[in-house]
Amino acid sequence: MSFRDLPKIELHHHLEGAAPPALVRDMARAKGLDISGIFDAKGAYDYRDFLQFLDVYEEATKPFKSPDDYALLTAIVLGEAAEAGVVYLESFLSPDFCGGRDPVAWREYLQAMVEAANAAEALGITMNGIVTAIRHFGPEAARETAACARETAGDFITGFGLAGDENAGHPADFAYAFDMAREAGLRLTAHAGEWGGPQSIRDALTHLKVERIGHGVRAIEDPALVRELADTGVVLEVCPGSNVALGVYPSWAEHPIARLREAGVKVTVSTDDPPFFHTDMVREYDELASAFGWVEADFAALNRVALDAAFCNDFTRARIADRLEGADA
Repeated sequence: MSFRDLPKIELHHHLEGAAPPALVRDMARAKGLDISGIFDAKGAYDYRDFLQFLDVYEEATKPFKSPDDYALLTAIVLGEAAEAGVVYLESFLSPDFCGGRDPVAWREYLQAMVEAANAAEALGITMNGIVTAIRHFGPEAARETAACARETAGDFITGFGLAGDENAGHPADFAYAFDMAREAGLRLTAHAGEWGGPQSIRDALTHLKVERIGHGVRAIEDPALVRELADTGVVLEVCPGSNVALGVYPSWAEHPIARLREAGVKVTVSTDDPPFFHTDMVREYDELASAFGWVEADFAALNRVALDAAFCNDFTRARIADRLEGADA
């Protein structure tokens, strides 16, 4: 069995960040938008550093102006993920880009994404959404995003998160939004410990009371924090290819995911924004196998961690477990 054939669970994934560059170019051309500056000579996304990456990301969302556009995006992204063997995907969805956080518009966009996700079940992939506030848009925008999440919480929208520039504001600024989401029964995650150091992880845990951390890899710089994560069972949504592509670590071999795992921290593997980082889940597995000697049993163990940590209902969890166990049979 190749790693492509191995069923995979992915917990850290941005829907717009998974848009193929060709799709973005074609949609921009059809709408008369000039966003040519975000691509390099080969047609790939072009950025120098993380802050420019955020700018390019937001520019790439501009051609997606309607629920139908998001239905198409969802269908294409899920098709590509299924091709890489993903059987369960949690994707970060931002009302900021889906009607400007207007609750009525958000419902229309969401319905289009749900319909596309339901159709993709025929490919053997299930998707759930995590409504995600954009940190550098500020706390008030996050409250509006949390209100959208609260009003659409259910079997598809199962989580709430925080993404964007980790150095914008402080986690405490977003506590109200997270309280709103928690009261609506949503599960919680937040990006931390990628560009912020170990303290950013502590702050997210303290002020936002999350059960998962997006990235979280810089915990490795604080042995006490590593022990705390291992003892409390906080799950890290690790995206090695993203970290290497953005220069958080110079190579796959120097990435701390193996050391974190060996220390007892619960880690999972995801792509983050696959076309931005020239990756998919097959490449993530291939590179980790090359760097650390991991074999199918290691990835199966990672998937069990991810299944336990997934923000889904029991019915969905049982279905995904069947898909994983079917591969082991």
